Amino acid sequence: MIAKGKVYKFGDNVNTDEIIPARYLHTTDSAELARHCMEDADVNFAKKAQKGDIIVAGKNFGCGSSREHAPVSIKACGVSCVIAESFARIFYRNAINIGLPILESKDASELSNNGDLLEINFDSGIIKNLTKQEQYKTQKFPKFMHDIIKAGGLMRHIRQENK
Repeated sequence: MIAKGKVYKFGDNVNTDEIIPARYLHTTDSAELARHCMEDADVNFAKKAQKGDIIVAGKNFGCGSSREHAPVSIKACGVSCVIAESFARIFYRNAINIGLPILESKDASELSNNGDLLEINFDSGIIKNLTKQEQYKTQKFPKFMHDIIKAGGLMRHIRQENK
């Protein structure tokens, strides 16, 4: 699996209220959630983001409440991956469960800039910064997580396994 996209950079402690504000939690419609993705961190994010783009952030991305709406809004907005130095535990699990690839990489977090073009090889754990001609290493997904993400989420994976 490979992802390629432009970086949208955020700092430390981006919480779930910034990812998808509570005022939009009345819906589970992914298209509606996508329109408001990252709205309280960058009001124009959802308008600017293109399919395949990548969020890069600092420490503790996804902290705050355990709402599944947060990773759903990111995935529905077309973001192909979130890279951060670290993730809040519940956000990490929710992201994997809905099939949103997330990677921890201190180097990518610190060295990538807004607008850089990244290419991620999930099978090798290599993140290439094509803008800077740099390469960062991250851990590959364990097979079971790779299978969940490739299937598009935990429920789809379970359905495929039960066929």
